[in-house]
Amino acid sequence: MLSVSNLSVQFGKRVLFDEVKVSFTQGNCYGVIGANGAGKSTFLKIISGQIDPTSGHVHLEPGKRMSILEQNHNAYDEHTVLESVVMGNKPLFSIKNQIDALYADYTDENADKIGELQVQFEEMNGWNADSDAAALLSNLGIHEELHYSLMSDIDSKLKVRVLLAQALFGNPDVLIMDEPTNDLDYETIGWLENFLADYENTVIVVSHDRHFLDAVCTHIADIDFGKMNLFSGNYTFWYESSQLAARQRAQQNKKAEEKAKELQEFIMRFSANVAKSKQATSRKKMLSKLKVEDIKPSSRRYPALIFEREREAGDQILNVEGLSASSEDGDLLFQNVNINLAKGDKVAIISRDSRATSAFYEILNGNKKQDSGEFQWGVTTTQSYLPADNTDFFTQNINLVDWLRQWAKTEEEREEVYIRGFLGKMLFSGEEALKKCTVLSGGEKVRCMLSRMMMLRANVLMLDEPTNHLDLESITAFNNSLNNFKGTVLFTTHDHAFAETVADRIIELTPKGNIDRYLTFDEYMSDKTIKEQRNKMYDVKG
Repeated sequence: MLSVSNLSVQFGKRVLFDEVKVSFTQGNCYGVIGANGAGKSTFLKIISGQIDPTSGHVHLEPGKRMSILEQNHNAYDEHTVLESVVMGNKPLFSIKNQIDALYADYTDENADKIGELQVQFEEMNGWNADSDAAALLSNLGIHEELHYSLMSDIDSKLKVRVLLAQALFGNPDVLIMDEPTNDLDYETIGWLENFLADYENTVIVVSHDRHFLDAVCTHIADIDFGKMNLFSGNYTFWYESSQLAARQRAQQNKKAEEKAKELQEFIMRFSANVAKSKQATSRKKMLSKLKVEDIKPSSRRYPALIFEREREAGDQILNVEGLSASSEDGDLLFQNVNINLAKGDKVAIISRDSRATSAFYEILNGNKKQDSGEFQWGVTTTQSYLPADNTDFFTQNINLVDWLRQWAKTEEEREEVYIRGFLGKMLFSGEEALKKCTVLSGGEKVRCMLSRMMMLRANVLMLDEPTNHLDLESITAFNNSLNNFKGTVLFTTHDHAFAETVADRIIELTPKGNIDRYLTFDEYMSDKTIKEQRNKMYDVKG
């Protein structure tokens, strides 16, 4: 379907890809992974023809159509929502425009040409284009009354959904998507997962959402040291099997038969949990053919995130009574919130309005005044907070050692060796630790903030969108560290796997109070009674 041969990409002296050879076949979904800066987005731009490689070729089978998820959200501002979706099928849209132009300047000579074009149009199912586009939009939560609005007039988060509908429209032979779940809610991501899990053509996707990669991928395309290697299975299978391979490599004395048996047991355990979609069935067949030598240890470096507590908290953690807050524009974010936290709770704080969760953390940390109500921390608690916006922490032009030293409490903690230990755990080693904190990337800033949190050794952690800017390795290490943390955690995240594996309690903030349940994230979101209650509590008119 789509193949890449001898592909090399070089920027100055930096080699991003070196003689890459890979083929993507029909019926498979490939999740492209790699460390930050490995070239994932660059690879998608090359295979979609947006940029040229230094050398090598990309070959799409003749007669096959490729569709790309548009990254420029304002590219279709002059078109209506429905028309923008139909434009996803360029050959169909071109024929439609030719027919319309010929009708506008109708002559007897044009009649034959119109007839020929209409035959092509019918073969492409053109007469159903508008209704197909409308169905896609409705499935993605774009209501019918918006279908004839101009793209420039709709909310930026809705534009993302329209562009997603555009990419999916007309059943493209090859579908290329870079971070398709960004700005989508839980229900829409679920719909997209189901759509792609039964998609019969080729999908190539880059995503930091592990739940999404697990739900849709039949293969993982791993970019490592300028090469791309394909592995059967989804992201979790790749991660766990590469960890298994690393352990087996370290066990030099173990016999080959024992290693093969261990691998077969691992595959059987993994396959037993696979869903029943078409993708999953084909994935199961591929996994059953794997051999020990097919599984390779990864060269990835994972941060050593370990949250320890200076002291254990008592039973009184946090009591919130009648708390209400509004935005700076006067919008009611939440009202009459009542919470009593128990020691060791790991709570996902959620809301349909992200401003509500951020305001909640800012109030608890004394950075914002509530409209009404009060809260009280237990006297034995110590809190550490990772805000969604960390800009204020990185205003001084100092190196990372001096930056982290600001939170040292003792002379020992002020020592450079001690501070470098925490920076090293977050992969800032050697000269990296002497970087100026004003030149850091988004991911590096979050890693610094996590070094700070580890050094503070608090017994209550508050995390507002902690996975933003992090690569899959950091997210996975972070996730595992929170599972092992013995203290209390309050967190908000768009990362489904993170929410599902860390939270044992869900608290939702709404304009009509809060919902509070000791459930996992998936249990909470799939509960029909809770779903009805949620809809009522967001209905400010009712």
